Amino acid sequence: MHQLPQLPYELDVLEPYIDAKTMEIHHGKHHAAYVDKLNSALQKHAELQAKPLAELLTAMEDVPEDIRTAVRNNGGGHFNHSLFWRVMKKAGGGEPRGELLEAIRSAFGPFSEFKSRFSRAGLELFGSGWTWLCWRDGELGIQTTPNQDNPLMNGAGEPILGLDVWEHAYYLQYQNRRAEYMEAWWNVVNWAEVGDNLAAAKKAGAHPGLH
Repeated sequence: MHQLPQLPYELDVLEPYIDAKTMEIHHGKHHAAYVDKLNSALQKHAELQAKPLAELLTAMEDVPEDIRTAVRNNGGGHFNHSLFWRVMKKAGGGEPRGELLEAIRSAFGPFSEFKSRFSRAGLELFGSGWTWLCWRDGELGIQTTPNQDNPLMNGAGEPILGLDVWEHAYYLQYQNRRAEYMEAWWNVVNWAEVGDNLAAAKKAGAHPGLH
C-alpha cells in the first residue's frame, strides 16, 4: 500500500511565505486523500499494488481502463506532492549551485531568466495544475500540466522541481493572488534537494520524486 509521507519539517517552518494552516490542510487532507483513493483504486489489482508509483505513471496505458482515471488523478497527486514537500525548506531560496546552476544557465541563460520564465508559465496556466522543471534528453526544460498530471505521464521528462498552483496550495493566505504566492515561494525553494533530483534524473531508470 502507498503511504502518506511525513513532512520533512514542522508545519510552520515555511512561514511567513506559506502558512501553517495551509500546510496542515494541504498535506493532512488533500495529499492524504490522494493516497487513500489511490490505494482504493488498486485494491482489486494486486499485480499493481507493489509496482513503483513512477512506473505506473510512466506507462498509464498499461493501467486497466476501469481504474486508469483514478490512478492518473490520485497517483499523480501522490507523486506530485511527495516531490513538492521535499523541494521546500526553511531559509531556502537564493540561487542554486554546481551542476544544477550550470544546467539552468545552459538551458535558459542567467538564473533570473529561468526564474522569470518559470513564473510566467505558472501564471499563464489556466485553472489548476503544476509548473515543472524537467530533465529530458540531456537538458532542462519548463513544462506545465493540468490537474494532477505530471511530465512522467506524457514523456516530457523527469520532474526535478514542481510548483503546485492549485488554489488549495495558497488560497487561505493569498486568496486569488497567484502571482504573490509564486513570488513568495521562491524564498523556500530547497535547491540542494533539486540538485539531488537532477543527479537522480541523470541516472537511467531513476525517478527523483519518491526517493
